[in-house]
Amino acid sequence: MTVFRYPRTIHFSDTDAAGVVFFARYLSIAHEGYEEALSDHGLPLEKFFADNGIIIPIAKSEASYLRPLVTGEQIVVEVAPIRIDDSSFAIDFTLWKTTPKEKRAAVIRTAHVCIDSTTRKKVPLPEAIDNWIGQSA
Repeated sequence: MTVFRYPRTIHFSDTDAAGVVFFARYLSIAHEGYEEALSDHGLPLEKFFADNGIIIPIAKSEASYLRPLVTGEQIVVEVAPIRIDDSSFAIDFTLWKTTPKEKRAAVIRTAHVCIDSTTRKKVPLPEAIDNWIGQSA
C-alpha cells in the first residue's frame, strides 16, 4: 500500500487553553493531509471541491488521541485511502510526532460518500478519485 506523508508544524492556533492541540483540530489537520494527497496526485483542488454535479462529503469520522501535541512540534500526517464500495471510500490517517523519535499521536478515519449534489442519492466515484484510491491500494 502506498501511503502519502504530509509534514506539518503544530501552530499556536491549533491549541486550546491547556496548550495542547484541540480535539477538533486533529480532524482539520487530517483534512489538510487529504487535500495535500489529492494535490500530490495531480487533482486540482479548486475543481475537486467545487460543485460539479457531485459532492463527496464526510459521512462518518472517528479519532483516537494517543499523545498530546503542542505548539512547535513537528508531525507527519499519513494518508491512506481505502475503497468501501463503488460510491464510497474511507481514509485512514495516522498523525506521528517526529521528535525525538516517531510515535503515533492520533489515528483517525473518515468515511466519504459520493452523491449527486441535487438529488443527494449515491453515485459512483469519479474516475480521478477512483484512480487515487487505486494507486494507494
